[in-house]
Amino acid sequence: MRALAPAALALVAAAPAAAAQWTPPAGCRLELTVQQRSCTVAQHYRCDADAPGDQRVTYFTKAGRVHESRIDAQTRWMESTDLVSGVTDTLDEASADHASLTTLLETGRDDFDFWTRSTTGERLRHIGGDRLTGKTVTVSGVTLDVTTFQLKTFSEAGDLLIDRRGGQFVNREQGRFYGGVETATDWTGATQDTNDTPMRLIAPGQPGFASTTPEYDCDLLMTQRATGKAAT
Repeated sequence: MRALAPAALALVAAAPAAAAQWTPPAGCRLELTVQQRSCTVAQHYRCDADAPGDQRVTYFTKAGRVHESRIDAQTRWMESTDLVSGVTDTLDEASADHASLTTLLETGRDDFDFWTRSTTGERLRHIGGDRLTGKTVTVSGVTLDVTTFQLKTFSEAGDLLIDRRGGQFVNREQGRFYGGVETATDWTGATQDTNDTPMRLIAPGQPGFASTTPEYDCDLLMTQRATGKAAT
């Protein structure tokens, strides 16, 4: 599964932060830096204290850290934190049908139906599915599987809150999803198009590894913010 679209979080970035190299918390090791569209950069890392197969990601905009999450070996949302609001969502293990990366890669499709609980007390139900398109792309020499997905998020009362549709990318070697182009429609009918496509995958020792400075679409994002248009 995927975390909430970081491109939407990029809209909160106001003032640029100084360029810096990011160091993960003690007991953790940074494995990959991903420069994405929509003026975001992601730091992918693992921590010794987590369960085997778990991995974490922290997203940066020009304003600094905006979002972080932890997934397990099947890419389930174990926890996800909006660092702007301070709200954290965690997975309800009692959900009916958890996301499964293994099922997706072995059969070409994975459907899911799971719940998350917020630190605000809100419970949300997420229903949808991922499908392999059979196509691949190569980014920085790494082959990524192209997927399509649909994800509907409902309130505990059963009201549809968000309908997300689009495409993403799967890194089989790393065992996780990267964002792509998607459209999200909320309960009011408002629609937002975002694009978190990975542009560069940067391994340890390569130029740009651990950099927190986004490189793509930043000028475009500022123009859209000034004109009142959403990022795409």
